[in-house]
Amino acid sequence: MRFLLTITASFLLLSASFAQAADKPLVENDFYKLIAFDIPKEIMLEAGGIELLANGRAAVSTRRGEVWMLDKPFAEPGAEGKVADAKWSRFAHGLHEVLGIVERDGWIYVTQRGEVSRLKDTDADGKADLFETVNDDWHIDGDYHEYAFGSRFDKEGNIWVVLCLTGSFSSNSKYRGWCLRISPDGKMIPTCSGVRSPGGIGMNALGEMFYTDNQGPWNGTCALKQLIPGKFVGHPGGFKWYDEPAVKAAMGPRPKEPESGSRFMTEAAKIPEYVPPTILFPYTKMGKSASGIACDTTGGKFGPFQNQMFVGDQSDSTVMRCFVEEVGGNYQGACFKFREGFGSGTLAMLMSPEGSMFVGGTNRGWGSRGPKPGAFERLVWTGKTPFEIHEMRAKPDGFELTFTQPVNPATASDLKSYAMTSYTYIFQSAYGSPEVDASTPTITSATVAPDNKSVYLKVDGLKAGNIHELTSAGVKSADGQPLLHKEAYYTLNRIPK
Repeated sequence: MRFLLTITASFLLLSASFAQAADKPLVENDFYKLIAFDIPKEIMLEAGGIELLANGRAAVSTRRGEVWMLDKPFAEPGAEGKVADAKWSRFAHGLHEVLGIVERDGWIYVTQRGEVSRLKDTDADGKADLFETVNDDWHIDGDYHEYAFGSRFDKEGNIWVVLCLTGSFSSNSKYRGWCLRISPDGKMIPTCSGVRSPGGIGMNALGEMFYTDNQGPWNGTCALKQLIPGKFVGHPGGFKWYDEPAVKAAMGPRPKEPESGSRFMTEAAKIPEYVPPTILFPYTKMGKSASGIACDTTGGKFGPFQNQMFVGDQSDSTVMRCFVEEVGGNYQGACFKFREGFGSGTLAMLMSPEGSMFVGGTNRGWGSRGPKPGAFERLVWTGKTPFEIHEMRAKPDGFELTFTQPVNPATASDLKSYAMTSYTYIFQSAYGSPEVDASTPTITSATVAPDNKSVYLKVDGLKAGNIHELTSAGVKSADGQPLLHKEAYYTLNRIPK
């Protein structure tokens, strides 16, 4: 009898343990694991750009003006979740804050603070010995903020460069506050005005170019913005360069200057050249310093978010997820939290074809939640699908949500499962902005689709030009899991007709 009682007690304890495990909420690491690469103490790897080379290695450019090579970037981690025997070798040094790197035809192209250059190892000793200037038509004066972020090659073979304003306010250095394209033959093409303080540049799945700009003058909060040739993206500090012959040939006349104290969409209606932000990242809620951009074009190897863009935040050491759609001729969309816990301030990002996201970090000068001065990490999908809002689409009378897994229809149709607020930021010459124009739209119905994969929310009080912050705390999946991230922030520039 004592033996049977012992067996029964053990069974009950085991059952309780399984029940507790089943009830335990899942976390980001269950779906996307971070693999860190050891960085020797003698290397200050403040990653500013990442490229996977044809020879199987990874090239990492740094804010310190170096290019480092990493053998076996897809090496499996040890028991502690990191690659402890990572082998690094220096390929180049003496450069100037390299914030962009890409390989083509045996050359490594780098975007330095003052130029786009290309490097080659001609004697196969593992070190660059041939350095060539591709283009240096823009100017620098030594100011700390004169960052130059360079893209990968676009479909025409151009590198796009976004240039921070001197002091991030205004500039007397030529083409500061502009986006330039550098053609395959090294010519400079003025492309967009209105850049303030970029944190990264990258393409969507269609090859269209976007960059991140950071809170400051004419930027009430950080944002993801599309770069369209001939357009203006918000900060008039570089308007003086419209008088340059190259700008006149490529861009046309200077746009009307925006009115300080106005709103983004009010000015978009008055200034034809102005392209409003695609996504506004609510300040502090989604971070304080938007950075690198990567797009999932892996065909499902990185999970359920194919063709969506991911954006880093340097201050919070995070990666955010972005869904965008075209409404009224421009992109707009929603941002969601995705993954936190990176070792340093997230800056450079690269999605590999086999489904890994490489992330490089730095905290010098800016500070970051990640405590390390620099980091290099690989984010991989575990094969488990998180329960998330997959897409948030604007409708004439509300929003349609799609989910990565079927929902529990009882929770998803319950209006008490949702809450919504709306607000925006002032479009002004002063630094940043508080949240303004707040309202509380009313969700009047929540209709679950027959397949339980989407919900149509009808909303009274939609406000064009505002962020619509949706919290879906009560929605559960069919197997009872809450959303991994319950908040969504949709930048409703225009309400669809």
